[in-house]
Amino acid sequence: MTDSPRTETTPLPPLHVEHVEYDDPRAREMRARMDAEMTAVYSVGRDPDEPAEKAAARDAALTVHPENVRATVLVVDSEGAAVGHAVLYDRAGEWEVKRVMVDGTRRGRGIGRLIMVELEAIGRAGGARRLILQTGDRQPDAVALYEKVGWTPIPVYEPYVTTIPQSICFERVLD
Repeated sequence: MTDSPRTETTPLPPLHVEHVEYDDPRAREMRARMDAEMTAVYSVGRDPDEPAEKAAARDAALTVHPENVRATVLVVDSEGAAVGHAVLYDRAGEWEVKRVMVDGTRRGRGIGRLIMVELEAIGRAGGARRLILQTGDRQPDAVALYEKVGWTPIPVYEPYVTTIPQSICFERVLD
């Protein structure tokens, strides 16, 4: 679902949601920035002798396979720049929220809340019973967002049980 192109004479709203293809260049850029941020956050204190198999299993659990993406959402500013990003992913029939990212200079302004509301609307429209997500134990701002918008903590689910057992997982039952 890609929004129709806008002409030069059609002004963009200050912040708006766009549904884009997974490979949209702005979405790729947001994910690259998230990867860099998460690498910095999670590399501190990581066991330098971690077995390669364990690292590979963790990376595989976090990998998003484009063919399993149900939706890619961007929050875009009036110049068309992406300031927020998320993906809805098909994980063995479950609707999993992945790759939630808000530009570091724009956090605390409701963009994360806007993303989560949009994902819930997409899930409802698609017939999902619930949405699930996994976040890391070093992301207190993400945990606070999910709690603030009404998500409920759930036990860690696969593939994270064995690969990232310190994960924090949530669900949002859709009405």
